[in-house]
Amino acid sequence: MRDEEGIAELKAEVEKRYGVEGERVRVIQSPYRICPLGAHVDHQLGQVTAMAIDRGVTFAYAPLKGGQVHLSSADFPGEVKFDLASVPGRQEGDWGNYARGAVKALRERFALQQGIAGVTAGRLGEGGLSSSAAVGVAYLMALEEANGLEVTAVENIALDQAIENGYLGLRNGILDQSAILLSRAGHLTHIDCRSGEHELIRQTETMAPFSILIPFSGLKQALVGTDYNKRVEECAAAAEKLLKATGRSGERPLLGNIAMAEYEAHRGGLSGAQARRAAHYFSEVDRVARGTDAWRRGDLERFGRLMTASGESSIHNYECGCEPLIDLYRILIETEGVYGGRFSGAGFRGCCVALAAPEAAGEAAERICRKYAECQPDLAADAPVLICASADGARFV
Repeated sequence: MRDEEGIAELKAEVEKRYGVEGERVRVIQSPYRICPLGAHVDHQLGQVTAMAIDRGVTFAYAPLKGGQVHLSSADFPGEVKFDLASVPGRQEGDWGNYARGAVKALRERFALQQGIAGVTAGRLGEGGLSSSAAVGVAYLMALEEANGLEVTAVENIALDQAIENGYLGLRNGILDQSAILLSRAGHLTHIDCRSGEHELIRQTETMAPFSILIPFSGLKQALVGTDYNKRVEECAAAAEKLLKATGRSGERPLLGNIAMAEYEAHRGGLSGAQARRAAHYFSEVDRVARGTDAWRRGDLERFGRLMTASGESSIHNYECGCEPLIDLYRILIETEGVYGGRFSGAGFRGCCVALAAPEAAGEAAERICRKYAECQPDLAADAPVLICASADGARFV
């Protein structure tokens, strides 16, 4: 996200491009997020952990009288223009999809009278950090403010999920939106994806300090073009069998609707991919519970080991990842000063995430880059390592 100088430059760009007075320009910062524990369980109503980080989307905008939306990007070519009353359908690979999806989601519940004109800064392709959810949140907040709507964070979580589920066709849960809207610096955000309830758990005074390492793989394929939705279907198929075995076939087929004891009693009826997906879900839910306990106790080493175990389960039980990401993960967890790490996001592209001792972070980043270049030379040029910190959730600045 941009600093004060960068924000001033972005506001000036809105004035220049759209001819609005400077005092009318508002700015939203919407952070990216990491999920230390809780991989691939939010869409099954599991429990997850998250943090917002000090990287993300900055959006400067001004309300427009009438129903027009005019948007530009500091990072992508072209301009997005459409009318609130006539929102075009999704256009493959178009960064304007998120703004169009935001309008469609809001119009399901609210009357929108005023459009917006603005400039977005922040790459939308930072795979694994939920950049799509971050920019969707920014557009929702801007349109709500421009139209005088009072919308809670919980309502915006559902609205942003509607952009991705309904408009973009990605069958994810509420992890990304919740992390982006609810997180606070210096805290672990624990989210119950069944109830939507969350808890902010502060770092204890006895916890060792840490930096967040985010090494990129150089892979940029979009989630909707991967096996992400297929994995969701396999989880549903496993849940359907388990529910039938418990005599509750009428319930929605989600693994979160099955108790651990029921899974243990009937897991023998699962085989193949369904057995592996269920094994990942129930072991990951257990890791979230143990990890949350470790965080409360200030035990960062134990928390890190659970992150690494989550990564192993993602590879072997959930079967996501590919050769470059698995190479990156192995390098990461074998690097001195790293407490633990795993894939970030769905694990089909993008990046990994780790917690590391701050004094070791710089050398760790250099080693990761060097080792990754040795095994993936064609991707290494576009595979930086970010050193980040936790941050507050989406906000006006």
